[in-house]
Amino acid sequence: MKKIILDFAKAVCEGEQTMIDEKKVELMKKLQRLAERGVGGEKEGAQKKLQQLMKKYDIPTAAYENFDDPEKALEYLRTEAKFPIVLKADGLALGKGVLICQDLAEAEAGVKEIMEDKKFGNAGNTMVIEEFMTGREVSVLSFVDGKTIRTMTSAQDHKRAKDGDQGLNTGGMGTFSPSPFYTEEVDEFCKKYVYQPTVDAMKAEGRPFKGVIFFGLMLTADGPKVLEYNARFGDPEAQVVLPRMKNDIIDVVEACIDGTLDQIDLQFEDNAAVCVVLASDGYPVKYDKGLPISGLDEFGKHEGYYCFHAGTKFDGDQIVTNGGRVLGVTAKGKDLKEARANAYTATEWVKFDNKYMRHDIGKAIDEA
Repeated sequence: MKKIILDFAKAVCEGEQTMIDEKKVELMKKLQRLAERGVGGEKEGAQKKLQQLMKKYDIPTAAYENFDDPEKALEYLRTEAKFPIVLKADGLALGKGVLICQDLAEAEAGVKEIMEDKKFGNAGNTMVIEEFMTGREVSVLSFVDGKTIRTMTSAQDHKRAKDGDQGLNTGGMGTFSPSPFYTEEVDEFCKKYVYQPTVDAMKAEGRPFKGVIFFGLMLTADGPKVLEYNARFGDPEAQVVLPRMKNDIIDVVEACIDGTLDQIDLQFEDNAAVCVVLASDGYPVKYDKGLPISGLDEFGKHEGYYCFHAGTKFDGDQIVTNGGRVLGVTAKGKDLKEARANAYTATEWVKFDNKYMRHDIGKAIDEA
């Protein structure tokens, strides 16, 4: 499976479009079947339902209120809210409809942005105002077959655009895996109170889920709490998790579809991976596109190095930038520090005129 993906990436990099063979088509069909059997974007796209589900089944999460009237939301913020506070577009916003507001002025602007200006489209028709939780943020991806859940290795993301966790929120500027803060004790707690209870709750509600569940967790002083669910692989979390997976992903996907995930022993390499996102300077606000990219062929010369395309396209035979987050440069190593050094070395192989990246991805590694 990994060879299929790497062959495909190599074909894209080299422009060998005819290399899309039957095995790759088979993979796409299986992933499509898996998506069709799940609830699709409903898990990510209905924050209100998810909050109610967690409350009903005692799954630990933040306190919250729901609003479909911007005036009532503003009244709540002005009279009852404690800051900082979180505003979430209730609909499908692909991980971007979340605002962390430090004070009332920011929150009022956030209500206007989400509910009135519709920055995130119809996802902002209703909004969740949520308690701001503090602690380490950890991501855990999982495979689910409707009754059984198999969690993958942990990861940590970096959302802010600039070094030192400054600047605007983004879709993710880099990740590392595993998280040194996701201990065995945390894992045992989450298996007992978060992971299996979520799967059981979906089944009890008459909506058994098959597919991938992304658990966004906050490791608070009161224990782990669910920050968010997504019904998809996280980006860029998947870029550091899947390269470390030993299993053939086809076998795992088939088990999810067939309801035989309990027969899968999900295993990961005893190493680490770090991904550094190469973005267009100016992201996530305004940036140039169409700039030629060079150096991608270097990845084929080194074992354990990967370059994942995000905001790119072909302009004739030339690959050019076509988005804010352009490439995800991932490298493995025997431990997190080695993986981080390897990833930053690999970022120097790639050249384009407005290349921008954070230089402190994995800074938490030194704090563990």
